[in-house]
Amino acid sequence: MRLGLGCTALARGRLSGHVDGIGVYTSELLKYVNSNAGLLGVSSGDEKPAMCTVFGKKFGAALPTACTLPMVYSAAAATSAATGLPFLGAAKLERQIDLFHATDHYIPKLRNTPVVATIMDVIGIRHPEWVNPSLRRFKNALFRKTVGWADQIITISNYSAADIADWMGVQAPKITAIPLGVSEDYFKPVAQDIKNSVLSQYQLKPGYFISVGTLQPRKNVERVIQAHALLPSAMRIAHPLVVVGQNGWRTDDLIQSLSKLEQDGHGRWLKYVPRKEIFALLQSAHALVFPSLYEGFGLPVLEGFASGIPVITSNTSSLPEVAGDAASLVNPNSVEEIAHAMLQLVEQTDLRNTLIQKGLMQVNKFSWAETARLTSDVYREMLS
Repeated sequence: MRLGLGCTALARGRLSGHVDGIGVYTSELLKYVNSNAGLLGVSSGDEKPAMCTVFGKKFGAALPTACTLPMVYSAAAATSAATGLPFLGAAKLERQIDLFHATDHYIPKLRNTPVVATIMDVIGIRHPEWVNPSLRRFKNALFRKTVGWADQIITISNYSAADIADWMGVQAPKITAIPLGVSEDYFKPVAQDIKNSVLSQYQLKPGYFISVGTLQPRKNVERVIQAHALLPSAMRIAHPLVVVGQNGWRTDDLIQSLSKLEQDGHGRWLKYVPRKEIFALLQSAHALVFPSLYEGFGLPVLEGFASGIPVITSNTSSLPEVAGDAASLVNPNSVEEIAHAMLQLVEQTDLRNTLIQKGLMQVNKFSWAETARLTSDVYREMLS
């Protein structure tokens, strides 16, 4: 089998220096497929087991061995949607592969080659108020169209699978739910001298609450700040709130709240932290606070478990599916519930230790190797 992987999001992340969740997903699949080519049956003679495909020369520069389709994705998809014709350059691509996997929502229209598409979630369709408003209607309409070009859909949780069926009109047999994994790097203990160096750099001491993720409405960081403010003054000083995440959209009020948090001496906003320093920050935290309003999966929950800290997360969307009984589950719309969970993890050492142990057991149920193995099963079924 000759496999083509859509790597546009990965290439974009590499160019910007910030590879996000979809980029990590693509990178992990590519790594596993290439290292287990014989086992998976995706090699072809002397060719590379998996060929990266990107849209537009700009992104192709980040992956010099990639097959670059000549148009940027938005233009190619709009043209195909309007004309019904395959993507420009598709014929050349199809001569080199037997199956295409669009890992990153960039789904091409091909003529003679099966297409598998990974759809992480349908947030833009279900909650348009939570996404970037720029060209939102056009993007949503195009997304609906391109999903129809996939012969099989992979998603990342049973919750997300139900959402895709309900909101995209896709029949359930066409959807396979395959959970994500978590990098082994999160499990590796960071040396104490490195932790000390990282904490000193950011003027922190161990024991803070930490929230991680791009700042956007659905991440619910505003309520996390409000919950932290309900804690006793001495507790806020001993356990400040550290928010790690780059600015996204609709965050004017949130940025004001973050500025006040810093001015009051009750927390820090770290806009960008290199990946190797994230491990030290997580392992030095008292707990991860992640009461997101909606997640297709919620990878930070697993990253918190693997880092050996307790996790506070939402009792809604996919998050209970990922967390199991290993996290403190709260109503994400209740500031009081979030604050109570934070208070419990400070005052009840036994509860904190129990959640840490449960988290380590829960996270061991997930791995990128298993994600890739189950994905390869979909490939084989498509070509059988």
